[in-house]
Amino acid sequence: MVSLSLIGAFIPTAFFVSITPGMCMTLALTLGMTIGLRRTLWMMAGELVGVGIVVVASALGVATVMLQYPAVFAVFKYVGGAYLAWLGIQMWLSRGRMALSAETDGVKATTPTGLMTQGFVTAIANPKGWAFMISLLPPFISLQHAIAPQLSILVAIILTTELICMTLYATGGRSLRKFLEKSGNVRVLNRVAGTLMIGVGIWLASS
Repeated sequence: MVSLSLIGAFIPTAFFVSITPGMCMTLALTLGMTIGLRRTLWMMAGELVGVGIVVVASALGVATVMLQYPAVFAVFKYVGGAYLAWLGIQMWLSRGRMALSAETDGVKATTPTGLMTQGFVTAIANPKGWAFMISLLPPFISLQHAIAPQLSILVAIILTTELICMTLYATGGRSLRKFLEKSGNVRVLNRVAGTLMIGVGIWLASS
């Protein structure tokens, strides 16, 4: 059995948390602008796997230990942040064409594996995400009921709201892309997307 009242209260909470601009949402917006919604789904898949791991590990208390040893995150943070910043620079250097397209010279970031890696690293290497889940989950877990069913439902809710919100952000990016392309401002689009990507990289590395 699960506490329906707690689950009911958790749904709007999870949606509010997901819809708030953050690293993953900014990444979804950026990729939506540059490669479109359909291909951005690969990044979303990687992000959802990462978020699922963070949620389960947080609920099991693993994150408490990890947060006491920040070095655990160092490799993911700095390598992941540098990679995203590099992609942003590639967007800035692109002239008169869509950056991160399949034809972009020397850029393999838009393969399914590359996109999934971006989403996964961004989700799992964010210490703030771990800390937030540690503080968010306990109030919504009832000790009077079995933990496993409750955790399964909470994870499902979080992943569903994350997917919905990332889709909204990516769709907004796609709409912005179409607007700028019609205006002939492809270079502006590349630089806006590049700046956002560099910002996510710095944000990840410095968090």
